[in-house]
Amino acid sequence: MNIYVKEFIKRGFLFSGLGPVTASIVIFIVSLFEENLQLDGLQVLIMAVSTYILAFVQAGATVFNQIEHWSLPKSLACHFSSLYAVYVLCYLVNTWIPFNINVILTFTAIFAATFFVIWTVVFLTVRRLSKKLNKNLHGFI
Repeated sequence: MNIYVKEFIKRGFLFSGLGPVTASIVIFIVSLFEENLQLDGLQVLIMAVSTYILAFVQAGATVFNQIEHWSLPKSLACHFSSLYAVYVLCYLVNTWIPFNINVILTFTAIFAATFFVIWTVVFLTVRRLSKKLNKNLHGFI
């Protein structure tokens, strides 16, 4: 099995339990403000399974950025598309957004903007840190 597939699975299993825990915390907080919040067993099961899968893919997808022989656009495309697919499916399955093309397009725009802002900040931070470390290494040698 490919080392990156193994790493994807390992990371997924390490952090996937955080999905249902986070969803449970959100439901608890919402229930503090919403007196008539009602969830049946099937809704809770769907939420638990879908957020588990979401967290699994989100954690596993971090491996795409570490495949050194991939170009930056390819890495970004795989990371973005895997996260987008699992998020939109999770939101639709849980009816957190309705199955409506305008809503899905709005969700897509917000998701893409958020993804690229976060990615740009991380990229620039890592690049700045790398330059600083390289400068310190060259001064040390």
